[in-house]
Amino acid sequence: MDLQALKEKIQLWGRELGFQQIGIADTDLRAAEADLKAWLEKGYQGQMKWMAAHGNKRYRPEELEPGTLRVISARMDYLPPDTQPVKILQQKDKAYVSRYALGRDYHKLIRKRLAILAARIREEVADSELARAFVDSAPVMEKPLAAKAGLGWQGKHTLVLNREAGSWFFLGEIYTDIPLPVDQPGEDHCGKCRACITVCPTDAIVAPYELDARRCISYLTIEHEGSIPEDLREGIGNRIFGCDDCQLMCPWNRFAQHTGEGDFHPRHGLGDSDLVTLFSWSEEEFLERTAGSAIRRAGYRKWLRNIAVALGNAPGSEEIVQALRDRRDFPDETVQEHVCWALERHTQT
Repeated sequence: MDLQALKEKIQLWGRELGFQQIGIADTDLRAAEADLKAWLEKGYQGQMKWMAAHGNKRYRPEELEPGTLRVISARMDYLPPDTQPVKILQQKDKAYVSRYALGRDYHKLIRKRLAILAARIREEVADSELARAFVDSAPVMEKPLAAKAGLGWQGKHTLVLNREAGSWFFLGEIYTDIPLPVDQPGEDHCGKCRACITVCPTDAIVAPYELDARRCISYLTIEHEGSIPEDLREGIGNRIFGCDDCQLMCPWNRFAQHTGEGDFHPRHGLGDSDLVTLFSWSEEEFLERTAGSAIRRAGYRKWLRNIAVALGNAPGSEEIVQALRDRRDFPDETVQEHVCWALERHTQT
């Protein structure tokens, strides 16, 4: 079998399926394993207990899927056009939703496309017994694998950066038992730049290439259960689901391309909504309008908790104070706590 020709076919099929780049990596993740263990020892994972679960499977692909020899890494751009993220962040009565979550949940779309690609590989190589696709669906170290596959490098904010595409893209993987030719790992081009470290509203990037998730707004608004630490609430600003500041400030993102995937474009006005409007949603409205969206992951109570924090950070108005008062008796102690905190900020004399 001509493995180089097969690799080129796989890359062609990937482009036909809407991926901007396909790379191939081997399974040696010893450096990433050491970094992960050091990160976990510092407790930077917060409540994300799954980061320490699954034994060695996260950094040893052949233990997760026996027979794995290569990892096919794919990237797909997701930045929607005309969403004016900086403008929304500056309008403190508006709700900022991370750009990746404005449209439909990327997991299903990318997993479906990767499954099609995996099926084509199995058809092409009859004696291959493995071509399994992953999109955040198993303990897979997608960022180190993407870097090894030549899709870019992990920047100082820990996201994968590409010289031609910045960082506004999703990643997905296929584990295979075919010994495809590997790509050269991406070289680090961050240089002396510290823009992402400087701009982080909650100082979550504690050192270059080192993120304390417990301080990260994306973690706090999506993964963190219970009360958000008071000393971090002001830094959250009007960000109600995720945060993009480190990407918005990164010089490499001037090369980012807008997505042509309609499923990644904003739905239900989430690209430009008032905080008060979203805070007024009933649970039924929330479930209806976040159907098929990554926002559903947070759930209704976190949604209200996060918006209460943003309202506490917004400029004072009678409308905001009334909206908060209307939620004072919401049947959840965490929501009540954050509503009271926000009200105190608006009613202090």
